[in-house]
Amino acid sequence: ILTQNQRMEPFSMQATHAQRRSVVLPAALLALIAPAAVLFSSRTNGLQTAVKATTHTARMPGAGTAALNRLSLVESSRRRCASSAPMRVRAEKETTQTESMGMSRRGLFQNTAALGVAGAAASALSLTNPRGARAEKISQWDKIPMPVSDTTVFFDMSFLDDKTGYVVGSQGTFLTTKDSGLSWKPVDLDKVVGDEDINYRWESISFKGNEGWAVGKPAIMVHSTDGGATWDRVPFSSKLPGDFLSVAALDDGGAEIITSAGAIYRTSNAGKNWKAQVLETIDATLNRVSSSGVAGASYYSGSINSVVRDDKGQYIGVNARGNFYLTWKPGSDAWMPHNRKTIRRIVTMGVLGDDLANTMWMTTRAGGVSFVKDDANLDEPEIEFYETNINSGGYGILDVTKRENGDLWCVGGGGKIFLSRNNGKSWIVDNSGDDQPANFYKVKFYGDQGFILGSGGVFMRFNP
Repeated sequence: ILTQNQRMEPFSMQATHAQRRSVVLPAALLALIAPAAVLFSSRTNGLQTAVKATTHTARMPGAGTAALNRLSLVESSRRRCASSAPMRVRAEKETTQTESMGMSRRGLFQNTAALGVAGAAASALSLTNPRGARAEKISQWDKIPMPVSDTTVFFDMSFLDDKTGYVVGSQGTFLTTKDSGLSWKPVDLDKVVGDEDINYRWESISFKGNEGWAVGKPAIMVHSTDGGATWDRVPFSSKLPGDFLSVAALDDGGAEIITSAGAIYRTSNAGKNWKAQVLETIDATLNRVSSSGVAGASYYSGSINSVVRDDKGQYIGVNARGNFYLTWKPGSDAWMPHNRKTIRRIVTMGVLGDDLANTMWMTTRAGGVSFVKDDANLDEPEIEFYETNINSGGYGILDVTKRENGDLWCVGGGGKIFLSRNNGKSWIVDNSGDDQPANFYKVKFYGDQGFILGSGGVFMRFNP
C-alpha cells in the first residue's frame, strides 16, 4: 500500500511461462500486516505473480473514518491491479489520513518492502519444483551391512515366511536371513557347484512354501525342498535357447523358467522333465511380424532383457533395445509384440497386481513412469498408458511396486527412491539413498517388510 504520488516498481524473477504459480502467504505473515489489506501484482517476461492478503478491520474508538478510507483504498487498488500492468497504487486520501492509522510513512514503506521480498521468496520456492515429486522429503529405509564386496549387485530375493528369506546377485552371491532381513550370511553351495572356479551371476530365486528354485548364468539351476537347508543342481539340455532370466516356483514339484530368447518351460516333477510352452521363438515371431507395423521388430532384436510374470502366468518382456515390448498368455503359441507409444525408449516393465491387463507399468529413459489404462487388450499391437509426473532428475526408474496398503514405491539410478500415496498422481522424495553410491534395481515388499536391491553391495530395509 503506497501513498499518493508514490509507486512500487515491479520486482524481477527469472521464470518461464510454464512455471507460473500462485503464492499464498502464510498465516504468520498475515498477522504481521493486520489490520490492513495488501494486493500487488508483478509481471516480468510473461511471469505473473499475485499475492493477496486481507484482514478484517479492527474496531477501535475514533477509527471509523480511517476504516472506511482503508476499505476504499483496497477497492481502488483491486480495480487497478486487474489490468496486469506494472503496479501503480495511489491512496485515495492524503498522507495525513494514512498516518492517522498509527503508522509513519517510513514504517509503511518498510512493511511494504518486507512484504514484497516475502512474496518474491515464496514465489521462488514454488518454482523450484514446478512438477513431479513434491519438495516434501522423508527417510524410511536403512542400509543393512552385507557380507559381500562393494562391487556386488543384488538381483532378486524371495521369502518363505516373515523370518526366513534369500537374496541372490553377482559374483556368486547367495545369502540367507533368519531374522527378517536384519542380518545375512552366505549359503554354502560348494557341493552344488563343485570345484568349478566360476563366479555365477544368480539372476532369480523363487520359493513357494519350502520348495525353492534359483537360476543363473553361466547356465545353472538349483532346487531345494527343505526351505533352502540343502540344494541340488538340476540338469538341463545344453541346447537351451538363451540365458536364464527368471524362475517361478509353482505347486509341489512345479516350476516355470524363461530365457532371454523368450523360451518358456514348465516342470511338474521337480525338474526331471520340462515342457515347452512357446512353440515359436521370439526371433521367428519378429521376423514374421516385422512388416505388420511394430516399430523396431527386426530379427536382430529378437531377445529380451527384462521379464515379469503375473499371477495368471502371463508374461511381459522388453526387447533388448527398448524400442518395443512383448506379452505372452498361457496357451499362446507365440509372443505378441507391442508398439511403445512414447518417443523415449523403454527401460523396464512390470506388474503391480495379479493381471497385466489392469496393473502393467512402464518406465522410460530420463525417468518416465507410466501405468496401463484399465482392461487393456493384450492381443492388440498398441496398448494405452498414462504417464505420471515424477521428477527424478533425469535418473532412470528401474522398478515399481505396490504395498498392501496401496502405497506405490519406485527406485532407480543414483539411489533414487520415490513414494506415492495417491496411486501415482503425486510423488514424495525419500532421501534414504541419496548418500549411497548405487543404482537401485528392485524394490520388494512382503507384508510390511520392504527391501531395496542395489549395486555396490547396497541393500536397504524398510523402517518406517
